[in-house]
Amino acid sequence: MKKDVITRLTKNFEEAAQKERGVEYWMARDIQELLGYEEWRNFCRVIDKAKTACQNSGQSLADHFVALNKMIGLGKGGQREIPDIMLSRYACYLIAQNGDPHKESIAFAQTYFALQEPIFRILAKT
Repeated sequence: MKKDVITRLTKNFEEAAQKERGVEYWMARDIQELLGYEEWRNFCRVIDKAKTACQNSGQSLADHFVALNKMIGLGKGGQREIPDIMLSRYACYLIAQNGDPHKESIAFAQTYFALQEPIFRILAKT
């Protein structure tokens, strides 16, 4: 992967991160876009696989995948509620591991989240 691509993707992932009360998280709709998934329903399949991996590792889904709804703007000033999910760094890691490896952004995310969240920190919480 070229250095300029790595720099751009790193910046995008870091800008998408949010922090509240010292807790870092990403919104699934933002990660969906960063990982190159055009349709929510296709991305939900990846999220479901990540949730299974999370459960199988003995982690609580509630600690890593928090379902919520958010409002989006529509034409003529209207709004509509859509589902979204707050994702921990570990959840993002699992999503990257279960994503389409042919996508350059997935390959990047697999490394980005693996290097950012050593597995021993996750397993130490159990």
